[in-house]
Amino acid sequence: MDDINACRIDDFGPLSLVRPQSVPQIGDIVRRAAAEGQAIYPVGGRTLLHIGLPPARPGVAVDLRGLVQVLDYPARDMTVTVQAGITVAQLQALLATENQRLPIDVPNAEQATLGGVLATNVSGPRRFGFGTLRDYVIGIRIINDQGQEVKAGGRVVKNVAGYDLCKLHIGALGTLGIISQVTLKLRPLPECTSLVTFGCETAALDHLLDQLHATRTRPVCLDLLNRAAASELRMDLPETPWVIVVGFEDNNAAVSWQVRQLLQELAHEDIQGLEARAGSASEPLWRSLVEHTASGRRLTFKANLLPHAVSSFCRQAEELSASMRLHAHAGSGIVYGHLDSDLTLPRVAAMLKELTEAAVRAEGNLLLPRCPVEWKRELPLWGHERGDLWLMRQVKDKLDPQNLFNPGRFLVGT
Repeated sequence: MDDINACRIDDFGPLSLVRPQSVPQIGDIVRRAAAEGQAIYPVGGRTLLHIGLPPARPGVAVDLRGLVQVLDYPARDMTVTVQAGITVAQLQALLATENQRLPIDVPNAEQATLGGVLATNVSGPRRFGFGTLRDYVIGIRIINDQGQEVKAGGRVVKNVAGYDLCKLHIGALGTLGIISQVTLKLRPLPECTSLVTFGCETAALDHLLDQLHATRTRPVCLDLLNRAAASELRMDLPETPWVIVVGFEDNNAAVSWQVRQLLQELAHEDIQGLEARAGSASEPLWRSLVEHTASGRRLTFKANLLPHAVSSFCRQAEELSASMRLHAHAGSGIVYGHLDSDLTLPRVAAMLKELTEAAVRAEGNLLLPRCPVEWKRELPLWGHERGDLWLMRQVKDKLDPQNLFNPGRFLVGT
């Protein structure tokens, strides 16, 4: 009973919970569910089940944590092929034995499975320097609506034949099939890592972010936090209206030069509390930056917009709620906002409408990854309606004509 409660989705309990240990077993489960008209809800570490709309109908929760095999790891080729139930922490520990890594920040990495982070397209502070999961998946296997395992891509990095179907499943929230196996390209572990932090007043924010985008250095992280968010991290950051975090990773000489260069560029700027943290001294702050965007607030929005609009968007958001915790991956144009629990639905709806309009003006959108279940049908979880929604519906209809996988959960409205 505890397991069934643990995989409930928005207070919606699956009819049954199954724990397959192999791909053929999953195929049998899918075929049986299709014959009985039941839905399939793939689950892994269950760290992000709050994302999306409530399920459309009862079905079977398929726990994929039994798929943990490492199928191929030719370290010299810097690729790895694993089953999708492996946790991100387990994968990174394996790669570290060969001084390699997947340079994607994943909150709750000890619980989150690779399949789950692919389905939700998770990224974090290092996105600015290393990109997203779409940049690292070179092969994928999916169990389709007929219970068959089909593949896209391969195990070699240079694979350019036809449309890249791997990317189609990344961020699809498990609505197009069950991810069973993934091949990833990798990067070396950095020899050195460093974080430079400083605070500023609101009047200086635009100029400073412009300067950092024009820096001679090559940061892998450019994050921005308002005072409320910075205080929440408890990392001894400046007590200023805004805190900026710049991260570097490379060999020792490259990181040392970049830190010195950045400090020189900032020497005459209007900033406070300038500090450089290197090596192990930087690790607690790195971890806090990764985990903070996924903190379990009652309501969290995520805005995607052009990087140059981050400053004005954050100022507008803070004017709407002084206690809002704002954390932006400013270099990538991603802004997370954590809202207080005492706000009413009408107030939240009005705020989100204004912020969504601002995001759209900045050629982006605003999503709502977390909110109370009873509000999900009242708020625009997926933001402004996309112009390619018709195409997404057609893809769903072609790949899952019976609407087996995660029905009702994603923006396609099925």
